[in-house]
Amino acid sequence: MKNVLGDFNAKVGRETIFKPITGNDSLHQDSNDNGVRLVNCATSKNLVVKSTMFPHRDIHKYTWLSSDGKTHNQNDHILIDRRWHSSIPDVRSFRGADCDTDHHLMVAKVRERLAVSIQAAQKFDRERFNVRKLNELEVRKQCQMEITRAMQLWGTYVMTRTQTGFGRTLQRISKPQLRKSRSARIEAAQTLV
Repeated sequence: MKNVLGDFNAKVGRETIFKPITGNDSLHQDSNDNGVRLVNCATSKNLVVKSTMFPHRDIHKYTWLSSDGKTHNQNDHILIDRRWHSSIPDVRSFRGADCDTDHHLMVAKVRERLAVSIQAAQKFDRERFNVRKLNELEVRKQCQMEITRAMQLWGTYVMTRTQTGFGRTLQRISKPQLRKSRSARIEAAQTLV
């Protein structure tokens, strides 16, 4: 995730051409030169200006106050990679923080969601079986005999232990009969093409 924060001395306006990058809620109506440069840089680097996207009162948007107390500007901005733009649900300035500067404190709420992909979580070593071989009478009878013998051996086990053991035995006894041969895999690949 790329984040860029700082005092850019850029007034980013509400021009319609910039709305995909800046949103609708900037403090300023028109951009200055630095604002245009900031938007161009954000566009070229696939970033969005999150500090101008949230509807707050104007006193919570401006980040700089002139020494005479009459001029307010939104000069400080937070930019984030477009892919992760939903990770910042709110940005605003806090006027009461004493930071020994003429700028107000900007605060961004960040919500990061980390997830394990379903494929990675379910991916483990499983051998694939050619179940179509069960249509052959000889292979089917061989598997049935092996399963019947395994079930007789487990007659005294409790149900939960039987289920896990049964799965392992099915895998063990099915390997020789149902394993795909190299030629069968090549044949299957050729039919797909």
